[in-house]
Amino acid sequence: MTSISALNHVHKIGLFGNYENKNEENLLKVSEIKNLLIVQIVQYKNSTISFEHIDIDSLKLKNEPLSVVSNNDTRILWNGPKNWLLVSIKKNLLKKISDVFKETDFAVTDLSHSRAIIEIEGHDVKEVLKKGCPFNFDILKKNNAINSTYNGIAFTVDMIGDDPNKIRVFALRSFGESLYHSITDSSLEFGYKAI
Repeated sequence: MTSISALNHVHKIGLFGNYENKNEENLLKVSEIKNLLIVQIVQYKNSTISFEHIDIDSLKLKNEPLSVVSNNDTRILWNGPKNWLLVSIKKNLLKKISDVFKETDFAVTDLSHSRAIIEIEGHDVKEVLKKGCPFNFDILKKNNAINSTYNGIAFTVDMIGDDPNKIRVFALRSFGESLYHSITDSSLEFGYKAI
């Protein structure tokens, strides 16, 4: 069985919005990210085990607001107190995660097929996000993550880079198309290239 991406029917390749007479390198770049392992890890309130020593793909969990720990393959986003979102290109990590995080202390949920992921890159990324979200994006920097709403749609923002700005936004698959339309509509002013 083949999986169909969340944005299969709406993400079309091309140039859109105010792109005329602009260098393509200066346009926003909007793409759909597919085939990632996405796992939510939550430590139970009654758990007494220390998570600081737990290592997944050479990364340790941090219980610090906005924090992201990462390497070339895996990113672990702080999602709330004792709550993390692990995102990786290594699909085989799920077995190790299940072995390391014992079900008596942690809830481990594979969310890989329940999320739409949009990646936006360019100098105007924060301006696009400001149009639909009340968060102060001026304070967001590389390896920060937040949970908020964008035009009423719950989403997670992962700041991957800051020169130029590069972010990934995650939303429930069922809201993926609506979020995509909201973000691309906000990007029209700057001009964007869908890749």
